[in-house]
Formats: sequence, C-alpha cells, structure tokens
Amino acid sequence: MRSLDKGKVYLVGAGPGDPKLITVRGLQCLEQCDVVVYDRLASPRLLRHVKPGTEQIYVGKLPDRHTMKQEEINQLLVDLALQGKTVTRLKGGDPTIFGRVGEEAELLYDNGIEFEIVPGITSAIAVPAYAGIPVTHRDMASSLSIITGHESPDKLDRSIHWDKVTNATGTLIFLMGVAKIGYIAEQLIRHGKAPQTPVALIRWGTRVEQRTIVGTLETIEAIVREADFQPPAVIVVGEVVLQREKLQWYEKKPLFGMRVLVTRARAQASELADQIEALGGEPCEFPVIETQEPSEPAAVEALRERLQDAEQYQWIMFTSVNGVDYFYRWLREFHIDIRRFHGARIAAVGPKTAEALKQRGLTVEELPVKFHAEGLLEKLEAELKPGERVLLPRGDLAREVLPRELKAKGLVPIEIDVYETVLADSQDELALEWIREKNIHMITFTSSSTVTNLLEVLKRRGIANPVDLLTGIPVASIGPITTQTVVDAGLKVTIEPEDSTLDSLMQSIVNYHRANTSAN
Repeated sequence: MRSLDKGKVYLVGAGPGDPKLITVRGLQCLEQCDVVVYDRLASPRLLRHVKPGTEQIYVGKLPDRHTMKQEEINQLLVDLALQGKTVTRLKGGDPTIFGRVGEEAELLYDNGIEFEIVPGITSAIAVPAYAGIPVTHRDMASSLSIITGHESPDKLDRSIHWDKVTNATGTLIFLMGVAKIGYIAEQLIRHGKAPQTPVALIRWGTRVEQRTIVGTLETIEAIVREADFQPPAVIVVGEVVLQREKLQWYEKKPLFGMRVLVTRARAQASELADQIEALGGEPCEFPVIETQEPSEPAAVEALRERLQDAEQYQWIMFTSVNGVDYFYRWLREFHIDIRRFHGARIAAVGPKTAEALKQRGLTVEELPVKFHAEGLLEKLEAELKPGERVLLPRGDLAREVLPRELKAKGLVPIEIDVYETVLADSQDELALEWIREKNIHMITFTSSSTVTNLLEVLKRRGIANPVDLLTGIPVASIGPITTQTVVDAGLKVTIEPEDSTLDSLMQSIVNYHRANTSAN
C-alpha cells in the first residue's frame, strides 16, 4: 500500500495522434489528474479533458531539441508524486513500445510511488491503417514484426538479427527509422528480401500532416531523399503495402491536410472542433474567451429585479445561445417560473439560438434572413409597437445596435447582462508553438471578442506584434460584425459565409480548401 501523503502516477498511452484513438481508461486518467505531463506526439486536443486548474507541463522532444531530458522527466514525475499530486504522464502511441516507460516506472518504484501503466494504440498498427495499409492480410501476410530503427547502424547490427528478421514474418514495421532507411533496405535485400518488395513510409500518421510515400526496397532511399521526407514516420515493408491503392480513406476526407485554429470559449469549442475533425481536419483549440456570471453584487441585484418584473414585458429578444443558457440559469437561481413571462413574445437572432429556446419548450417568432441585430429588427419591423417593453438578456460586450434602434422606434429596451465575457489565457504550449511557427492553415473567429482577445493573449505570451505573426494565415469570420473587427485589427478576412452560422462557416472552409487543394 502506498503512503497516503504520496501521489500516484498514470503512465498513459495517448495513441498515435488522432485524439479519438485514446482509450476510455486513458481519458479517465486525464479527467482525474492534478498534473498532466505530455509529449510532442500526444494530441493537444486531449488536454480539453482535464479538469479546470490542472497543471499542464509540456516535455516534448525533437530529434535536435529536447524541452527536457529523459532523466529530468523521470525525476519530475517523482517530485510531483512526492508532493501528493495525481499525475498523468501522457505519451504518444503505446508507452511500452519503444516509449521508455520502463525507465519512468522503475524510478517511481524505487521511490515507493504507486503507478499504473495504461496501454495505448500503437502507431505501428494505427498509422498504416490510416494510410489504407492493413498490417496483416489473409492472402499476403499472417504475421508481423515491430522493430526500432532509431539505433546507429553498428548498434542496429548488434540488436537486430537481420537474417532472422528478414524472413520471419510477412510484414515488417520499423519505428523511428527514417534516417536509416537506406541502411535498412540494404540489409533486408542482403539477407533475402526481393528488391521489388513494396515499402511505404507514413509521416505524422493519423494527423493532419499525414503524408505517405511508396516505393520498393531498391528505390525507397532515393524517393525519401528526393521528397525530403522527415521523421517521425512509420516504415511498412511487405506486400500489404499494395492494399493502399484501394483502401486509403483518411486522405480523401474534404478537410484532410488542414489545421484550423478554434478560438471560441472551451465550453462551445467542441461543436466546431468536432465538425472540423469529422471532415478530416485537425482542430487546434486555443480558447481566448470565457463566459461567467456577473461578478459585481450590484449587477446581480439589478438582474434579479428586472427578472422579477416578468409580467411587464411584451418581448424577450435573445441574441446568442449563451444568453439563453444564462437566462435560464438565473431563473433557477432566483426561483422564477418561466410561465410568468407568458405575455411576452420570443425572438431569436439565429437558428442556434432559436433551437436552444425550442429545446426549452418556447415558441420563437420567425427567424430573420440575416442573423444579426439589424436583420432581427428588419424582420420584426411590422410587429413592434411603440411603448412595448423589450427584455434583452445578453452579455456585457453585446453591441448597442439592438437597444439603440428599439429605443429609436419608441420601444422600451430593458438590458440585462446575464453573463460576462472575459479573457481566457490558454495553457496549451503546443498550440502556441504551432501559432508561433505559422503551422496553422486557417484561423476561425466567431465573435469580435475572439479577435481582440487572441491578439491580447498572444501579447501576454511574449509575442510583441501578433498582427505581424498572424498576417498571411487565412482567416474565416462568421459574419460581418466580426469581419469588421478583424479588419480594424489589421488582418484580412479570407472567408465570410453568406449565413452567420457554424454550418455555413464550415461549408465555406471546405469549399476554400477544396479549391486550393485542386489548384495545387
């Protein structure tokens, strides 16, 4: 039994890159930990599953640059556990296959710290599958070998019995062997493999950067050199490679090859991120806004008083899903029955807001053609009567167009700030690294606050001129109001859908990507 004052470490395989390939147990470990220590090969999208306040430590390693040496990582896990923390060590692929989990676990054992190894889907199997290559096939290969190609040639000769490996199984999988591909091919041919044996290299498999090249043992070195093919990659040797011509599926998705920055609040980002992912793109979630209840007691009291006047309103106009959600939250908080608003007609600025109201049993007036305040006013022009009281549940940063125009028409707008929008400073170091390196193919903005807050967050993270950094990256704006904020900030908008909805935004991104992919 472990000491009660010591923490516990979960050594978790994150899978090969696609965040949905993590195991259920792996997700549980993320959800319950106090600290997550994660690698370069683990998808940053997995970090959205940690609880608020979880410390996130990035220890990614490149071939020529290590954020932290392996010995330092080992000691870090011990130190965190000795502080009584529950730690999830998130490693790419399966931690037991060339993942050095044995070293980490051994040091934990030596220090009397309880640990658990959570297997993951290994890249040796998943990456070929995403390239349309089954590692076994009834007519081609009934066995496989997984071999490290990371060692120097002299050590490879000591650790690999080429004469046995060459003919022992139908399929050979080499991990971390791109730099040694010529030597590997040479040894396989020398020990009996036919020079015409098919070979595939899959780089960054299951991720947006996935790239596959195919050749034979006698041609693959030249192909790799000509393509400047860089690690990390999985090498597949065997007849199963021929199946790729028929079975490749992932690379045919409409957003394959596109990494999209999602700046919405984390609570809302999932919908957009899931759409991007389903279409084959990779969402990079970097939330720069959060919503919360009003922080000032006076604001809460004013809110309570206006909601208590439920019978006095002829209209309630909602301009966002957040407005609906927080409105109902306050009704519950103040024990106000929605039926007290029976004299009010309900209006919504767009289909998502209307759907949120319909799910709560409310009937919504016909939607405007354009999903913004101006469109709503135009749609209701004939319905509005001077003197009518209009309740406007909104956020503190909502535009003044709606109350101003209602007042100009002789109505009495009653504004209530049911929520506040505040700056969210994302901890995601890998996402920030992608932004710094311009390894983002599209930025999405779904509100004016996402524009201003992204620039502010980047400044706080040490980027002196965020506009210069982001210039040149295509921008997708959900509508004209957000577009104006983007332009005012000094950036250019590439995409603005005809309808200000997420579905229209996504279709516009797909059309843009398809046009640019076919052009290239």
